[in-house]
Amino acid sequence: MQRRHLLLLGTTALAGCGFELRREPELPFKTLALTGFEPNSPLAAGLRRQIKRTPVQLVDDAARAQVVLEVTREIRDRTVVASTSVGQVREWQLRLQFDYLIRTAEGELLVPKVELRLARDMNYTETAALAKEQEAANLYGAMHSDAIAQVMRRLAAVKINS
Repeated sequence: MQRRHLLLLGTTALAGCGFELRREPELPFKTLALTGFEPNSPLAAGLRRQIKRTPVQLVDDAARAQVVLEVTREIRDRTVVASTSVGQVREWQLRLQFDYLIRTAEGELLVPKVELRLARDMNYTETAALAKEQEAANLYGAMHSDAIAQVMRRLAAVKINS
């Protein structure tokens, strides 16, 4: 009985303080085109997945879209941050560069060029090379998720002159 009261008290306190789970952003337009993505881009796939969860319709033809998300750069790379005295890599920095702008089909700029730069550091050992490749894939996946969330928030903030 005490456990129920404690649970009820906790739930009431959370509801009373205004806490709520983050919702999908409400996009202020009806159609969207994604242009400039690399073929098989994980960012494009993730954005499509997120946009399908909203009432916005994705269109292939940018001329038919109310809003166009145009990618100008999408680069994944890694650089050596630390190495041993004999040249073995000890630490990598994984980087994602993603530049985009948001415009209307007529070319009116709604959001000027945005340069997203994300980086994660990763320790590396030759003895665990396969595990480290999986870790790198997971870190890139986390960076893609962060970038997609930022783009979705930016799309939700777009002001359209109807």
